[in-house]
Amino acid sequence: MKKIYFVILSVLSANSLHSQSVVAKDRYSLQTLSDVIITDRLGQAVITDKNGNVSITNLALDSIITIRKTGYSVEITTLAELEKSKYSIFLTEKPADLSEVVVSASKFEEKRKDVPQQMQVIQVKELEFMSQQSTADVMQQSGNIMVQKSQMGGGSPILRGFEANKVLIVVDGVRMNNAIFRGGHLQNIITLDNSILDRAEITYGPGSVVYGSDALGGVMHFYTKKPILADSGRKSVSKVSAYFRQASANRESTAHVDASFGTKKFGFLSSITYSDFNDLKMGSTRSPLLNDWGKLSFYTERINGKDSMLANNNSLIQKNTGYKQLDLLQKLIYKPNRTISHELNLQYSKSSDIPRYDRLTEVKSNLPVSAVWYYGPQKRFMASYTLSLLAKKLLYNESRLVFAYQNVEESRINRNFGSQNLNTRNEKVKLFTINWDFNKNIGKHEIRYGLDLALNTVDSKASRELINSKAIVPLDTRYPDGGSTLNTYAVYVTHAWELSEKLILTDGLRFSTIRLNATFNDTSFFKFPFKNATQASNAFNGNLGLVYMPSADWRFALLGSSGFRAPNIDDLAKVFETKAGSLIVPNDKLKPEYIYNVESTISKIFDKKVRLENTFFYSWFIDAITTQKYKYQGADSIISDGKNSAIFANQNARNAFIYGASVGLFADVTKSFSISSTVNYTYGRIKTDSVDYPLDHIAPVFGKTAFLLKIKKIKGEFWINYSGAKNSKDYNLLGEDNQQYSFDTKKGYYPAWYTFNVRLAYSINQYTQFQIAIENILDQYYRTFASGLSAPGRNFMFTLRVKV
Repeated sequence: MKKIYFVILSVLSANSLHSQSVVAKDRYSLQTLSDVIITDRLGQAVITDKNGNVSITNLALDSIITIRKTGYSVEITTLAELEKSKYSIFLTEKPADLSEVVVSASKFEEKRKDVPQQMQVIQVKELEFMSQQSTADVMQQSGNIMVQKSQMGGGSPILRGFEANKVLIVVDGVRMNNAIFRGGHLQNIITLDNSILDRAEITYGPGSVVYGSDALGGVMHFYTKKPILADSGRKSVSKVSAYFRQASANRESTAHVDASFGTKKFGFLSSITYSDFNDLKMGSTRSPLLNDWGKLSFYTERINGKDSMLANNNSLIQKNTGYKQLDLLQKLIYKPNRTISHELNLQYSKSSDIPRYDRLTEVKSNLPVSAVWYYGPQKRFMASYTLSLLAKKLLYNESRLVFAYQNVEESRINRNFGSQNLNTRNEKVKLFTINWDFNKNIGKHEIRYGLDLALNTVDSKASRELINSKAIVPLDTRYPDGGSTLNTYAVYVTHAWELSEKLILTDGLRFSTIRLNATFNDTSFFKFPFKNATQASNAFNGNLGLVYMPSADWRFALLGSSGFRAPNIDDLAKVFETKAGSLIVPNDKLKPEYIYNVESTISKIFDKKVRLENTFFYSWFIDAITTQKYKYQGADSIISDGKNSAIFANQNARNAFIYGASVGLFADVTKSFSISSTVNYTYGRIKTDSVDYPLDHIAPVFGKTAFLLKIKKIKGEFWINYSGAKNSKDYNLLGEDNQQYSFDTKKGYYPAWYTFNVRLAYSINQYTQFQIAIENILDQYYRTFASGLSAPGRNFMFTLRVKV
């Protein structure tokens, strides 16, 4: 009888263990993990659901159990160890590797290792751990992008010696670059809320075959989070994330909350972020050789109807840098079955007035040049609809159709010191785009093709207020006052051929046609004898790449590619007087500027823990658009505003070359400790009849080295940002290198700099996390290349995150 009782008890105990469920969690954040694969010795596998749970009833548990998830280190355990951990599995995230899936290279999912272009992916967990104030700051933290700043409310990323309208910004498959993106420094990236990003994919080098115009230096593609849907075992699911952050350098306060609710077919996501930034404090530790470079000794105020130059009591405080910003997002997804998906995406961003700090610091004859200079509220609205189809059709296996509408408003308000004239120029851009992309698999061939359409309309207005009398008088507009249009139509095809498991060939072609029209109603300010400016151009470009992986440890990639940038409204139709007696007029013969690029990447993995990756590139920049003397109807001057003015125009007048290298080291010293380091070098010159001249926008050598620790509940990082000097011999004094804001205002010179930084995240439980960071620990004074704004000094950042 006792034996029978013992057998029954043993069977019941075994069944109890065997029906046990496990939960998978991130080791440091304690967040549950879906799609974790648990495999027994027989090869049988189960996968965790959206809450990280799965039953192990059907697994053979009398031996080792293997646990895998993309982006995490493999864990091997036993039933006994599972019992000790109370059936909780803790996985350690590993640095991004070449096996991760990317989308931006071809608009469809593929493994990063199959892409010959240099790429970088910043995932949501890294974005949250960075906890940066703007998307521009995220790009600076990437270690491969230098960001120029003219004011705190901005940031202009530089990729391989190109920036502004020569790099492309894409959000959720929709291009942000519009008809008035200028060639100097751009600040539009701050209208993207990094708090709601799911990931950022950065493709370096020409991306025009897939994305069209402007993708010369690279493509920054930002993907926002998607609404969640309930899995088969639940009727509905919900998720809420929120954080509050404060920082000391600019007394920042930012609050964010996003909430998602989903049923089996419908999903909703709402997000709101509000930020309040005060005046920025620069670093106090500086070399004696820098003297008082960058210190702000004055600011201006209007007192009793008169402009006054006042002493700044603390010259480290950069007065007139603060601003506020609101970002909203709303998404709706309807997925009736696994083959069809409808998604509505609404985004809105609005800033307060943003002071143009660099212009407010300029002095002439010991007096400020400007009493007032600021950007009015910058607004960006986007509405897009995406139809995604999965089916084994004759023409495609996967199709994605995106309709998008964007409405962008920006303005410039300025008044010279002592002047009564307050000038206001307003620009409104409406951009309608259609992208229809297809993916077809035929054996070992993957064919992707599509159609692109972009329609820009620009409305430009201006007025001058005489501040004493309040009278409003006309003023010349920044762009043609009768309106402008820029339309682009394109078709493309790309192809990937897996010749073998070790060898992949890629190629692609694109044809684009561009039509521009501008109307000048009022020519009283600039009396040239025409009312319309039109321009038509075509662009043809392609790429050819090869990826060779002879073993799991080696990877070689070779790529030849071309890119183009079609002239936009800012290039062709902006009419203005650069200085007394010099007038820039439209040039309807302006053609696209091209880049032809070759690059190679060599990657080697040592002992399955250390990856060394080196990318080398050489680019020919052909028919670069620059401002040169010009003859209009045979004349080299024109009567404008009662005086004779020399005629200038943007022309395809320059050829240049750029070459450089990017070196990356990524080492998993242990499962918990890793090291990463990047160094980037770029060299560029304009070809001339005599000595080659420095090309502008070329950043000095720069990079980032980081030491990362991940243990249970804790994630910590110590990192160093560094930049070499931008020497006078490498300065372009005629372009956008901004020597007037550098240490040497005549020849141009930005000193080398480095910062030590540390951050720590502690997960109190799976719902609550506290983060602290100290940036620029040594309180170093520095400016990033071409910036008129000094970088933050020692900056304490505190973030509290909640997820339920």
